[in-house]
Amino acid sequence: MTSLYTGLYLVVFSISLMLLISLGLAVIFGMMKVINLAHGEFMMVGGYACVLSANAGAPLWLGVLAGGVAAGVAGIVVERLVIRFLYGRMVDTLLATWGLSLLFVGAATTVFGASSMGMSTDFANVSLGGMSVSSYNLAICAFSFSLVALCWWLAVRTKAGLIVRGTMQASEMAACLGVDRDRVYMATFGLGSCLAGLAGAALAPLTGVSPAMGGFFVAKAFITVIVGGHLPLVGASAASSLFGAIDGVVSYAYSSVLGEVSMLIAAVLLLRMLPLGITGRMKRGM
Repeated sequence: MTSLYTGLYLVVFSISLMLLISLGLAVIFGMMKVINLAHGEFMMVGGYACVLSANAGAPLWLGVLAGGVAAGVAGIVVERLVIRFLYGRMVDTLLATWGLSLLFVGAATTVFGASSMGMSTDFANVSLGGMSVSSYNLAICAFSFSLVALCWWLAVRTKAGLIVRGTMQASEMAACLGVDRDRVYMATFGLGSCLAGLAGAALAPLTGVSPAMGGFFVAKAFITVIVGGHLPLVGASAASSLFGAIDGVVSYAYSSVLGEVSMLIAAVLLLRMLPLGITGRMKRGM
């Protein structure tokens, strides 16, 4: 029975991690069609902000919030200085964000060095189904699912979400109705960057923070969003659930390396069978 609980826990934790690292990219790439290769570096910005806040004596929740704010501000600056001139030019945005990725990594290496920075938490282990698990891992699960629910509520239940979705689907019509498209694009890119920063900050106690940390997450995030299809939140949630379940089960039964390999094979097979992704045939929306 304990092995069953362990397997379920690993599956849920893997799903929450996939959701957490891909949610910001789902907003930027899924909604705006901007290939943001600097997604992992926005996670890095959030991670460093969290660690620095913790070292200054701030509580962990404030450090995570600082990570989201720092990455969100960085995203707004990047959008205003670079991205806003490249909308509709996917290859150009790919090259530009790749260059930004290298710039962020170089700047972080210069300021903080190439070694990893870690931080500790006050979370203890708890007993769950006869096994001892980290309460911080459970907090990560709750945080991830809460972020998805919050994004869904903002997109579906608020006027701002309606304006954003309308602008992304019919920008010319939105402009005719008096919507400031530049401000909507800026806010949306900033939100996606903020979500990436929150992810990096939340994962900092688990993985540590280093200039190269973004490379560990960006591939998984892109695979999840692309396989999810054109509905950003629904697609990312569905793909995260599928890949998280595969990764969790295979990692528990064999090894984490085989878990990631199995996830990649599943992604290739899915895109072969569903070229438009899991939500390719669904109605346009969130």
